[in-house]
Amino acid sequence: MKKTKFTEQQIISILKQYEAGVKAQDLCRDNGISQATFFNWKAKYGGLDAKQLKRLKELEEENSRLKRMYADLSLIHHAFKDAVGKKL
Repeated sequence: MKKTKFTEQQIISILKQYEAGVKAQDLCRDNGISQATFFNWKAKYGGLDAKQLKRLKELEEENSRLKRMYADLSLIHHAFKDAVGKKL
């Protein structure tokens, strides 16, 4: 996945400027981004503040960790099931 040169806090500050009344076209030109990128950011981060963004990142990390745990347990379960099935 391609990394952006902007941090989440920078993205939020750009979106706050937009909410304050600065035109999207001007923000895009000043920050060197396309309008498509700006509106993708707006769809993803619109209405969030720094605290909410931090919580969102924590939840995403926890979710990925739990998915990995589930996958590992599922593999172990299927291995035990195959081992027991072959013995009978």
